[in-house]
Amino acid sequence: METKGVTCKIPLELHNRISEEIRETESTMSKFIEMIITEHYEKGAVTVMEKGRTRAFQVSEELFQRVKEYLEAYEKAYHRRLTQKEFVIGLIEQALEEAEEEFEAARADEYEEQIEGCRESTADEDAEPDDIEETDKSPEEETYS
Repeated sequence: METKGVTCKIPLELHNRISEEIRETESTMSKFIEMIITEHYEKGAVTVMEKGRTRAFQVSEELFQRVKEYLEAYEKAYHRRLTQKEFVIGLIEQALEEAEEEFEAARADEYEEQIEGCRESTADEDAEPDDIEETDKSPEEETYS
């Protein structure tokens, strides 16, 4: 693959933040910039008018490290950086899809139980009462006997 250099000036504070992240992930500036640009084109630029909601939560240090290790392993395995945001949103979406399938299955089971209950109720109504004796006589014979 042919490559071409990109040069630009950014604020020092932003550069320091990027450099720190690159050190933490044991990546390179080239890989980082490529990842950012790729994400931009894959997802499209977010407009100023688009609103999002923030979900913030704390996790234990142990869980934080496990997630960090997973993301590093993911990058090494797939040669693509997966952000914490992408990872967590993916897990939430997957859990919600599974929950919706479970809810749908539960609703279907409940519906089947209702249908079965109606069938049993109808069957009970169609049954002959126990106090009526069956005879071989016709109704006319029974009336005049």
